[in-house]
Amino acid sequence: MCRTVDLQQAVLARNDDSAQELRTELAARGTIAVNLLSSPGSGKTELLERELALARERGVPVAALTADLATENDALRLGRSGVPVKQVLTDGLCHLEAVMLRGHLDGWLPEEARLLFVENVGNLVCPASYDLGESLRVVLASVTEGEDKPLKYPTAFGLANLVLVTKTDLAAAVDFDQAAFLANVRRVNPGVEVVLTSARTGLAVGALLDRALAVLAGEPVHRPVMARPAGHAHQVPLVEHS
Repeated sequence: MCRTVDLQQAVLARNDDSAQELRTELAARGTIAVNLLSSPGSGKTELLERELALARERGVPVAALTADLATENDALRLGRSGVPVKQVLTDGLCHLEAVMLRGHLDGWLPEEARLLFVENVGNLVCPASYDLGESLRVVLASVTEGEDKPLKYPTAFGLANLVLVTKTDLAAAVDFDQAAFLANVRRVNPGVEVVLTSARTGLAVGALLDRALAVLAGEPVHRPVMARPAGHAHQVPLVEHS
C-alpha cells in the first residue's frame, strides 16, 4: 500500500515539474493555458464553442485543444468557431498529463495564440490531480448534476480558480437549489468565484474569456486553500507581451 502511494506521489511530482516547465515556456511566448474540467455532459464543449466564437469576433488570438477517449466530435464542434483547434485522443487514458500536452503543442500551437483553452477528458476524478501548466483552472458543473457535486469531487472543486455553473436555463425544471450548491462550493473552496451561465440563453457567455484575459493581463487568480505550496501549478508566472 505504501509503495503504491509512493509511486503515485512520484508520478504527480514528475508531472508537476513538467507542468511548471510548460507554464514557463508558455509565459515566455506571451501565452497562458486555461484548463477546463467537468463531468461528461456538463455542456463544457457548447459553452467553449460560444467563448471561442466570441474571442474570434473580438479579435483575441486563441486556440483550443480538446481531449477525449475516442471520436473527434468535439474538435469538429469547436472548429465551427473558426479558431485553431486540435483533437487529442487518449486511447483510454482518463486524463491529460503535462508532458503529453507539451508534445501535442509542439509544432501546432500558433505563434500568435495568447490564450490556449484545454478541454480536458470528461471526468472529475483523474484530471483533478494533474497540473497541465495552466494559469487558470476552471471547473464546470451543470444544474442537472445536483447540488452536492462539489462535495463528491472535493479535489476537482477544491483546486479550481473559477467555477462555472452551466445549463442554468434548466434550473427550474430540475429544481436546482442554487444556494445549496454555492454553500457546498464554499465548503471545499472558500472564496472561489462562481459564475452562472447558459450557452442556450447567452447568460454570462464571455465570462470565461474575460477571466482568462484578466489573468493574461497579470491579474492574480484566486488561490484555493487546497493548493500546494510555492512552485505549484497555480503560481501564475509573469507573462511577457510581445
